[in-house]
Formats: sequence, structure tokens, C-alpha cells
Amino acid sequence: MARAPRLLLLDTASMYFRAFFGMPEYAAPDGTNVNAVRGMLDYVSRLVEQYEPTDLVCCWDDDWRPQWRVDLIPSYKAHRVVEEVATAPDVEEVPDPLELQVPIIREVLEAFGICVLGAPGYEADDVIGTLATGAGKAVDVVTGDRDLFQLVDDDAEGGPVRVLYIGKGVGRHERVTEEWVREKYAIEAGQYADFATLRGDASDGLPGVAGVGEKTAASLLQKYGDLDGVRAAAEDPASPLGPGPRGKIKAAADYLAVAPQVVAVARDLDLDRSRTALPVEPADRERVTELAERWGLANPVERLTGVLAGLAG
Repeated sequence: MARAPRLLLLDTASMYFRAFFGMPEYAAPDGTNVNAVRGMLDYVSRLVEQYEPTDLVCCWDDDWRPQWRVDLIPSYKAHRVVEEVATAPDVEEVPDPLELQVPIIREVLEAFGICVLGAPGYEADDVIGTLATGAGKAVDVVTGDRDLFQLVDDDAEGGPVRVLYIGKGVGRHERVTEEWVREKYAIEAGQYADFATLRGDASDGLPGVAGVGEKTAASLLQKYGDLDGVRAAAEDPASPLGPGPRGKIKAAADYLAVAPQVVAVARDLDLDRSRTALPVEPADRERVTELAERWGLANPVERLTGVLAGLAG
């Protein structure tokens, strides 16, 4: 029986960071710690086995802190910068043992024939946003980043878009639908980007509106619909907006003028969608075997190979 079309989009960095910090150290034959590599492969195996996607993309941060976002909000991810680079993406604070593993992760994925896709000047979130928009099939986004809740759409053409949220771990992920967002935050999924803009996000260096937390942000959006409606109410003396929230919104006018562009993920990048089909066997079996031997990956490679083969049946 043919599998129903389903696109699985992985926020790759979100996953390998969790693998690195959540898995015990594991030494390759040369002594290199490869726990993130093993964890990432096991995560892919688990998700593919559970959801049986027809297509899968490991979305990549070609630029984890795009300059155009920094130009709008200078504090954007500033706390994660180790070194500012004039002609390339800034250097992100990544533990040395993990930094050594990232190229290995990419090499193994590509040897399997699994699509790895990024875009110059954009984050993995933007790649995900573009691929999830107009996909024409059901889409599952695997991430630990709440900002991607803005993509959730139960009624998308071709199939629903939902987030498999791994904040509690890949094995304990939550399936985020419109109803989930509604119950969790008392807003609609389509309001999430405005909600995040108002609330802010310290992990991304987004200040939000001073004095406006989740409950106030949700209340404002319930009453005025979207950020434009909230800002218009703040400027309208006849609106029922209270003096406290009104003052806070007006004081944050400069931030609110640019933050939506930073928070909103891109949905219109020029990406090659022709390579997304998930293979049922390694594209370069000899290379996969070689990498497995070099880095001590026999078990996770064997598991992933078996899971992919199972899709062919």
C-alpha cells in the first residue's frame, strides 16, 4: 500500500544540539566524541519509522544570524555570538566537541541521500517556512523552536501543517495543531508571530514589549485581532484599551515597527524542491559504510538503513 504524501522538515541544528547535550559521550575509533552524530541518526530513524514520510529535508542554517535581521534588531541572537565576521556569518557559540561533529552529521546524511538544504543569508527556520508553504501535502515540522508555531495550519491545501515540538525531547515530542496552540496560549496559530513579537523571546534576543507577558499579549490579540489592530487601538484615544497597556504599546513603537519582520519566517525563498524524496536505501552505500567504520556509527547506520528499507515494503 502506497504511503500518503507527507513531508518531514527537520530543524537540524535544534536536533543535533539536543543530541549533543542529551546523549552520553561516545568515542569514535580515533577518540572523537560522536554522540551528536549518533543521536541525530537515531532521531531520524525514530521519526521516519513513526511517521513514514515520503519526503524529508534536513533544513540547515546557512546563516544562523542573518545581517538583515540584526540591522532591524541589533540584539537579535547577540548573546550567542563568539566572534563577529565581516564577510561571513558570525561565529556562534558552539561547544568544541559539537562543532567537530556538525560536518560529520552533514556528510553522513548526504551519503544516505537525505536532502540537506539551506539558503544563503537565511536560517533553517526560513527554509522550513518556505518548504511548508504550498507543499501540497501533509507537513510535519520537527523543532524545539516555538517561533515555528506560526506555521501551524490545519486547513492547508494538500494536507495539514503541524509542528512536532521537541522541547521535552524527540521521544516525548508534542504534536502541535491549531487546537493545541489555542489551548496552550489562548490565541489562534495565525496570531502566533504577533504573540511572540509582543511577548519577546530572551533566547533569541528579542526584547518584546516591556511589561507585556504571555497573558497580556494573548488578551490584546483576542480583543484586537492582530498587531496592527493593537497598535491602532493604542493610538486611538476612543478605544477601550486601558492606560497601562496603551502606554506600553506606544513606548515600544520603534520596536514594534521592525520586530514583525524579524519574527516572521520567510515563506518565499527560491529553493530546489526536486531532491526532497526520502530514499529507501543509501544513495552511496560504500561511503556510508566507510563513514560508519571511521566514526564508530555501525549501530545507528544499520538502524537507519533498516528503517528506510522498511518504507519500500
